[in-house]
Amino acid sequence: QVQLVESGGGSVQAGGSLRLSCAASGYRDSTSCMGWFRQAPGKEREAVAVIYTGGGLSTWYYADSVKGRFTISQDNGKNTLYLQMNSLKPEDTAMYYCAALRIYSASQCSARAAFGYWGQGTQVTVSS
Repeated sequence: QVQLVESGGGSVQAGGSLRLSCAASGYRDSTSCMGWFRQAPGKEREAVAVIYTGGGLSTWYYADSVKGRFTISQDNGKNTLYLQMNSLKPEDTAMYYCAALRIYSASQCSARAAFGYWGQGTQVTVSS
């Protein structure tokens, strides 16, 4: 059974940084597709960053709104997914969720994929 547990959220001022972590259990595949999503009050959930890892390679997707500020990474030894968030803006305020998807090929991993496993979320609040 796959379990994802996020941590690292909090309140920061604009321009600050946070690093989110997602500890994954029951999910250790030769190919992996994991991502960070967020949902602000009154808005739809959106993909923030997605990472595919397989065959010794990794590919990344970032939403335009976070490119150059956020970095997604994995520590496979610790089975942990990270999201480093720098230069935070008030519009980054949202509940952030970690998600995972079992895949068989890289083409199945994308921001629009139907991720089947989700964490409980961690709140990020950025004040101006």
